Amino acid sequence: MRAPRICVLLPSAPLRMEQRRPWPRAAEADSWAVVLLSMVWVLLAPGVAGMPQFSTFHSENRDWTFNHLTVHRGTGAVYVGAINRVYKLTGNLTIQVAHKTGPEEDNKSCYPPLIVQPCGEVLTLTNNVNKLLIIDYSENRLLACGSLYQGVCKLLRLDDLFILVEPSHKKEHYLSSVNKTGTMYGVIVRSDGEDGKLFIGTAVDGKQDYFPTLSSRKLPRDPESSAMLDYELHSDFVSSLIKIPSDTLALVAHFDIFYIYGFASGGFVYFLTVQPETPEGVAINSAGDLFYTSRIVRLCKDDPKFHSYVSLPFGCTRAGVEYRLLQAAYLAKPGDSLAQAFNISGQDDVLFAIFSKGQKQYHHPPDDSALCAFPIRAINLQIKERLQSCYQGEGNLELNWLLGKDVQCTKAPVPIDDNFCGLDINQPLGGSTAVEGLTLYTTSRDRMTSVASYVYNGYSVVFVGTKSGKLKKAPELLLFLLLSSGPGSWVD
Repeated sequence: MRAPRICVLLPSAPLRMEQRRPWPRAAEADSWAVVLLSMVWVLLAPGVAGMPQFSTFHSENRDWTFNHLTVHRGTGAVYVGAINRVYKLTGNLTIQVAHKTGPEEDNKSCYPPLIVQPCGEVLTLTNNVNKLLIIDYSENRLLACGSLYQGVCKLLRLDDLFILVEPSHKKEHYLSSVNKTGTMYGVIVRSDGEDGKLFIGTAVDGKQDYFPTLSSRKLPRDPESSAMLDYELHSDFVSSLIKIPSDTLALVAHFDIFYIYGFASGGFVYFLTVQPETPEGVAINSAGDLFYTSRIVRLCKDDPKFHSYVSLPFGCTRAGVEYRLLQAAYLAKPGDSLAQAFNISGQDDVLFAIFSKGQKQYHHPPDDSALCAFPIRAINLQIKERLQSCYQGEGNLELNWLLGKDVQCTKAPVPIDDNFCGLDINQPLGGSTAVEGLTLYTTSRDRMTSVASYVYNGYSVVFVGTKSGKLKKAPELLLFLLLSSGPGSWVD
């Protein structure tokens, strides 16, 4: 398979207003927040000398940086999660509502949070960092979770950001107090006529007794329901959650799992993570000694017992250089040429992902980075092959961080089809053979940090943001077209 070329669409003359196609709206587009310190939205209206005009929006405090952005796929309204604020903006970045979320008096050592009962710790004015921002379309509401009070969430009405509910009276209402961005991700799954489910993956910063790293929670239609954000299943024997074992933290002092992206496709929910490797029985006490692995985690949507949990490493290579440190990702449909290159249909899903080189220094990654593509069909095929191999009794479960040791796969005469959701054996399942993507483009300067894609005139259009706050762009239209005709190239 030849790598699709990344080319540039250049119009022969500036487009008149009536010639310009409407700017496509992103659905659940966290990756549109390519510049978090000052957002830029491109308006396809003629400006000076035919150049596009730019609208900008800044928070009232320069230190209140933007953390998440999502665009309503129906109205085009822009919702921004920032430090101490959630904003609702129009498509041209005119502010409509500013909802205050902080700062508030807090202390991370207060368990439960002081909003439930008084705390004996010294309280200080603390910023509330937005950790999660998801539109629940069927109920016309916005889920916004922050770092205050051990990670409390709010459900806000989309129209005016009015607080519908702020559940905080149960332990499971606290998701995580980690205030770093790029550590938590959530996916809402809802069937017609039924209450929804919220899948949450989060870093726990050593507080594994309080916070699961992965869980599925109830998301009732009624915001006042007493079951809001309860675990989907919770008993003494089985629960809809996974916790990092204390033995893992005893061996690897800085172990945590960072959830970079998540999505639903078909009957599954996927999370993309970065986490330290955990060789069996090897103690690692220095963060500088850690090697990191990017992994794809897959669960069945309708598996409250988490028996379907499978985790495989993934990344891409070019010219012998490995790119293994995931920076960002985006799920999209392929254009005609990319679909042909992957031998898939235009209705299949493709994952675009940004990786940095190597496996060291995840928190300070090198500038060398790559844009890669993964057909979801290919990911599912490799997961199915891994399941089939294990159910044939071959090898181990290969999930040392969770199981603490190598556990032999159990042979069982079980048919494994494309929709297999696990049994109470051979789970949770890991693997060591990486899912390899198609490398579209690499650069050794101004590391790529974000990506978004959509289909334009039958082509896969990709936007990439960089660490310096720039967009990889073409003059006039800011478009990149993926064509399956030779080695990758790029124009800044």
